[in-house]
Amino acid sequence: MVSMNTETDAQLAVRAAQAGAAVVRGMYGTSLPRVEKSGGDFATAADLAAEKAILDVLRTARPDDAVTGEEIGHTGADGAERRWLVDPLCGTLNYAVQNMLVAVNVALREGSGITAAASADPFGGEVFWTDGAYARVREDGMDEELSPSPGSRLVDVNLDPPFPNAPDFRAVHLLAAPAFAERFRPRVVSTTLAVAWVAAGRRAAYVTDGDLRDSVHFAAGIALCEAAGCVVTGIHGQPLHTGAGGLIAAADRETHEALVAMVRDRPAPDSR
Repeated sequence: MVSMNTETDAQLAVRAAQAGAAVVRGMYGTSLPRVEKSGGDFATAADLAAEKAILDVLRTARPDDAVTGEEIGHTGADGAERRWLVDPLCGTLNYAVQNMLVAVNVALREGSGITAAASADPFGGEVFWTDGAYARVREDGMDEELSPSPGSRLVDVNLDPPFPNAPDFRAVHLLAAPAFAERFRPRVVSTTLAVAWVAAGRRAAYVTDGDLRDSVHFAAGIALCEAAGCVVTGIHGQPLHTGAGGLIAAADRETHEALVAMVRDRPAPDSR
């Protein structure tokens, strides 16, 4: 039994993510009722059950903390100093068609920064986690430090709407750029597990549009990349969560500078 008095926030994030991952894994391949959401999006019974499992862990250990869950929304005071950000099943569309590329994300925001986070792969058996200073991956109870690398040349992009910076920026235009094809190879796994893979050296970079402040989807992955020493900015190379927003998380500065230049030099969209 874990002592609630000595358990750190990072340890709690790992334990909560593992609890959610166990539910996701256990319900895989079963008949899952869907809960329709706005814009054609939906949640499955696994999303709801995994979130409940995560919240049970967090509320038992930290009853005074606020929580934002992908499915339940906000609980606790709006201006809470400590707020947990929970995405119980990132990759619901993948999961619903029995594609195992999904993640379970748990992150703690204290003030303006993420101080603990975990992103669990329910089927790979890995949990990527950070205490804000170090970034590691846990497998079979053993931790290994994350080491970013651009060697794969694989760049994952998020092609899901909304596209708040269109037509100035759309990830699909980045993929069509000749300079991108000359240097990188695109990947679209449709889950923020790919952001953790940048920190782990399995992707050279990750790119998405959008306002990601307090994002239940991206908070854990961004924290992992920052702690691992990746270069993390908005889509134009500006400080994260400023200006146009968005995200470029790159394994090294050279990769980051190349992607920022490609975004900047994108040809004007065809007006025909």
